[in-house]
Amino acid sequence: MNALDSPFKPLTWFVALLLVALVAACGGGGGTNPAAASATAVLPGAAGTPGASATDPTVGSASPSNSATSVPTSTNGPNNIVTGTLVTATFTQPMDPTTIASFPAGTLLTFTLKETTSGTNVPGTVAMNATNTAATFTPTATALTPNTSYTATVSTAAKNAGGTPMSSPVAWSFTTSAVATTGQAPVNLGLAGNYAIFADAGISNATIPAAITGDMGVGPGVTSTAITGFALNLPAGSAFATSAQVTGKVYAFNYAAPTPTNVTTASTDMGLAYTDAAGRTAAAAPPYLNAGGGNLAGLTLTPGVYTWGSNVTLPFGTNVTLSGGPDDVWIMQITGTLTTGANTTVFLSGGAKAKNVFWQVAGTSVTLGASAHFEGVVLAKAAINFGNQASANSRLLAQTAVNLDQNTVTQPAQ
Repeated sequence: MNALDSPFKPLTWFVALLLVALVAACGGGGGTNPAAASATAVLPGAAGTPGASATDPTVGSASPSNSATSVPTSTNGPNNIVTGTLVTATFTQPMDPTTIASFPAGTLLTFTLKETTSGTNVPGTVAMNATNTAATFTPTATALTPNTSYTATVSTAAKNAGGTPMSSPVAWSFTTSAVATTGQAPVNLGLAGNYAIFADAGISNATIPAAITGDMGVGPGVTSTAITGFALNLPAGSAFATSAQVTGKVYAFNYAAPTPTNVTTASTDMGLAYTDAAGRTAAAAPPYLNAGGGNLAGLTLTPGVYTWGSNVTLPFGTNVTLSGGPDDVWIMQITGTLTTGANTTVFLSGGAKAKNVFWQVAGTSVTLGASAHFEGVVLAKAAINFGNQASANSRLLAQTAVNLDQNTVTQPAQ
């Protein structure tokens, strides 16, 4: 009886197959197993989700977001420079920019963008923000291809400031609109974006208590005496004060370093953001020109740049709706004042986010009525005044003062 006719033939073949599998798993005699060497990509998410321990860096959020559709093929960014749609990865902690940034195009492939189906690489450059917490991919071409799926990937070459790499690559996909369209990039707030309330002249609260979630600060040369109604507590030699009414920190020019430098930079950045928002190009026709004749009551506004050559109002008890997705941007350019009456509401629908709504107001004031609710970042040339118990999911950035009256202000979620 030969071995092939042995009654133990099934066992013999089983052992042989098992040995082959073990050799393959161990690298095939000194080689590497590509499947074992490549990590599975995960979606953007907070640390602690698959792909990242609580202490490892990862991509916490992305824009455009995963599975987003009808994404504009181009972006109209600061100074009205049009590029292919920007893709941004926001990290859960500060990163080492030398492991991510890429200029000129193609010099580092940590953050890539490809056509999902063909795998064709999209040429572009990658730049980090000032705090090294977000990387933005800017395509070299002025537009992406319409009706096309794209996949963005951040590899494990990305490391945090301490040198710890991401434990898994992060990848997400989105689809561009069926026709060529140009969307707006969010206004870059710079260091002013670190504050829920920032005012060059002062911040007051007429009626205790206010409830502020986020940091507050006043501009260059302005001391803490210009922050009233908050019962500030300043430890000796501290760079910031605290208040029972503020879930965050309070900064003034007379506090310890580096606060004087930081508030000076924040003030400069606030002015640059105001100029950026004011300079975006809007369509010189309805519905983006003088929508509602300046009366927002009952309007539903889709993403884009809106311009009013007059005062803008939201009368008593009425509402306006901003309808769009989480990556869409609204920029409201108002030549006159912005006034919302008592018991009015700015609604967001369709996943729209307050951080992507910018109210640039050139007039003498922004005024919210009593018990009104507001959404979006306010970039005011003059004062921002709140009626009693009005609330806002906002950043209030005023080139003069912010005056509150027992209000709730919460900085927009990222």
